[in-house]
Amino acid sequence: MRHFLKKTAAAAAFALAGVSLASAEPAKVGFSPEAYPPFWSADASGKWTGWEVEIIEALCGEAKLECELTPIPWDGLIPALTTKKIDLIMNSMSITAERQKTIDFSDKYYNTPTAVIGPKGEQFDATPAGLKGKIIGVQVSTTHAAYVKKHFTEAAEIKEYATQDEANQDLVAGRLDAVQADAIALDAFLKSSDGSACCDLKGYVEEDLEVLGPGVGAGLRKEDTALKDRLNGAIKAIRDNGKYAEITKKYFDFDVYGD
Repeated sequence: MRHFLKKTAAAAAFALAGVSLASAEPAKVGFSPEAYPPFWSADASGKWTGWEVEIIEALCGEAKLECELTPIPWDGLIPALTTKKIDLIMNSMSITAERQKTIDFSDKYYNTPTAVIGPKGEQFDATPAGLKGKIIGVQVSTTHAAYVKKHFTEAAEIKEYATQDEANQDLVAGRLDAVQADAIALDAFLKSSDGSACCDLKGYVEEDLEVLGPGVGAGLRKEDTALKDRLNGAIKAIRDNGKYAEITKKYFDFDVYGD
C-alpha cells in the first residue's frame, strides 16, 4: 500500500470530526500515512480524506469514540497495536488466519477482489502460467505478498516494496512486469496519468480465503472485546441506517461490501 507523504505528525494525526468530545471515549486509530486512493488521500494541508477516512468517522461517531488518526508505517501497525501505542487499526487490513494468531478483528466493513496489472500490449493473465518468467511486485507484509509467495513463487520472481506506490512506479519505469494488489486501488492507479499511459488490467487472481481472507476489518487487541462489540454494532448500524451507502456512492458506482 501507499506512497509515504512527507507530512508532519501533527498534520497526519487529528481528531475526527462529528463526535461529541464530552461523551466520547478516546481511541487512537493506527494507519499508514500513504496515499491509497480512493481510500486515503491527503490534501495540501495534510488533512486526510477518502472513503475509508469517512467510514472511520462514521463508525467512531456511531460507537461514541473520539478517534484520533495516528500515523504508523504499515509493517509497524500490528506491533503498535499489541504494545498499546494505538487502540485499533483501520487501514484496509484484511482479516486473515495468520494475523488472527496475534490480533482480533471486527466484522468486515468492505471486501473487494485482488487484481494483477501489467504493461499495455503484453498479453498474460493472473495465473502461474501467465506470470511465468515475469517479475511481479507487491507491498511487503500484505496479504498480496503472502498470496504471490504461495501461488507464484515457482513461476515468477517476486519483488517486495515498502509501499504500493513504489511498486506501481517501478512498473511504470519498466522494472517490473506486473503488480498485484487490491482491485479498487489498482483501478485508481490505472485511471491516473502514469497508470493510464503504461498499464492495464490483466485479470483477477483465484480466490484463496486462507490467505486473502473474507474482507477488511478493524484490527483490535484480543482482550478488547467490549471495543470489538461497539465497532461491530457501529458497522451494522451504518449499514442499516444508510450512512454506509451514502459515503460509498461518493466514491464508487458498485457495492464494495461484498457478499
